[in-house]
Amino acid sequence: MEVEYVTLVCDDVPNDVVLVRPGIRVLDVAQVVRRLTGLSLRRSKVLVDQAPALILAGVPEEAAELALTALRQAGALAEIQQRPGPLFPGPAA
Repeated sequence: MEVEYVTLVCDDVPNDVVLVRPGIRVLDVAQVVRRLTGLSLRRSKVLVDQAPALILAGVPEEAAELALTALRQAGALAEIQQRPGPLFPGPAA
């Protein structure tokens, strides 16, 4: 019996949006986080106060870029981090 390994290639690598610093307009940033995540304003404010914080996890690149733009327009410092791809074992030796 022959063992074969297949590597999956995805067109869109999942991305994480990380809030690094909220800046001076904390409530504006909390409102953007609320809009992006669906959390209440209170929970969004707590998340913003705990920066650096993961805002969105595993989103497509286009959605991550839109979220990053919205956070930066509110005065926050945010970044996109690509998730590493899955590690597949090689063929058995």
